[in-house]
Amino acid sequence: MISEAVVVPIQVTPYPKRWAALFLLCTAEFIVIMDTSIIGVALPAIKNDLGYTQSGLQWIFNAYVIFFGGFLLLGGRLSDLFGARKIFMWGFAILSAASLLAGIAWSEASLNVGRALQGLGSALIAPSALALLLTKFTDPKELNKALGFWGASAAAGGSAGVFLGGAITQWLSWHWVFLINIPIGLIVLFLSSSLLFKGKHRKGSIDLGGAILATAAFVLMVYAIVAAESAGWQSLQTWGLLLLSVVLLIAFVGMQKSKKEPLMPLSIFKAFNLSAGNIVMALMAAAWIPLWFFLNLYLQQILHFPAFNSGLALLPMTITIMLFMVIITVKLMGRFGVKRNLVTGMLALTVSLLLFSMAPVDGSFVTHVLPASLLGAIGMSLAYIPGTVASISGAKPEESGLASGLVNTSYQIGSALGLAVIVAISSAKTNALKIGGQTDVEALSGGFQTAFLAAAMVSLLGTIVAATAIKKAP
Repeated sequence: MISEAVVVPIQVTPYPKRWAALFLLCTAEFIVIMDTSIIGVALPAIKNDLGYTQSGLQWIFNAYVIFFGGFLLLGGRLSDLFGARKIFMWGFAILSAASLLAGIAWSEASLNVGRALQGLGSALIAPSALALLLTKFTDPKELNKALGFWGASAAAGGSAGVFLGGAITQWLSWHWVFLINIPIGLIVLFLSSSLLFKGKHRKGSIDLGGAILATAAFVLMVYAIVAAESAGWQSLQTWGLLLLSVVLLIAFVGMQKSKKEPLMPLSIFKAFNLSAGNIVMALMAAAWIPLWFFLNLYLQQILHFPAFNSGLALLPMTITIMLFMVIITVKLMGRFGVKRNLVTGMLALTVSLLLFSMAPVDGSFVTHVLPASLLGAIGMSLAYIPGTVASISGAKPEESGLASGLVNTSYQIGSALGLAVIVAISSAKTNALKIGGQTDVEALSGGFQTAFLAAAMVSLLGTIVAATAIKKAP
């Protein structure tokens, strides 16, 4: 049974408000993940209004996920020390304020800062929300069901953000893709006190230095990859920044070994399946996020879909993910286990990306988008929950916040690095095709095809890791 591989909740008596609390926590996860994708359809409108370059657009995404991924471990640690509910509420307060800044942004810099602060708020929300979920369900069957809803809310948030972003951008303006968080955040804050129990405080110190080192290394690595398009891959700047990021990562690991209470106790990686699970989650994100990023651009810039139509075109993906996550995936996990579902899902995602890599400049939605998008949605639905379960397997109850932060960190780091690398590959291909005499649209389409192919290779690597490194529950 898959319940043998999940974190055992601390609480023995079932929490009476657990299902209402689950709805609140799933809403939080939906919002956090939606914020990574809701800007996708709005990118062309933002580009026109604020003057972003084509390659610079990725910073609207990366500013969010860099701070999200960089501070998730700190968010998990704070959750374990000061109580998950308190950190959860602080996260939503920061997210709401940052959404206001992003919504009224007047320049590239102001929007990027707003997005970074949104990521910081989400870094407090995500691990504390998952930790709260794990402590509210004591029955293994209920816990598995709750994880199904949790996974559905995350994956659906990523896909639904695309649809909502299209509707909001076309009917209102791109500003509202950020401002929509404010009323939702206020409602969540209002309900948190009554639906979520306070939790216990633990003694311990905060490894702020470790958080700064990890985040700085992450920022420098992503920036080096993004800036390599203009500076050159063989330039001193590119390799200097990459080397510095590696040095900072080594310093971070050294600090974790020497500290009495580190941000990330390295002993946690001895937990059953945790290390392999986190690697798979990073590779999954590095394939999935470029899929929706480039699919949005393909729909609008190659097939010339309006913003709303582009979002509507991806609605079947959202529905498929929600149905599979809630109804089918949990049942399949109970029957076939974590590993089989994870491998099957990653393989389906790989095939989906390969199909997208063959989408031509004169493609159609029915032939070149719908089948591949549905297959990708099914793959993500089958892989996401097993990947999450594997990534928290064997963690101690008192480390539930840390394990939750770690799996979210792996996913967000994979998202940012994967997108940065694949955008660079796509841009290089597009420029080469332009030099070769192809039209702008043909060159852009060729760049998108190369991006999907690169993402497919990443997904294939994740499939191999899942097949060879994930072990069956003992």
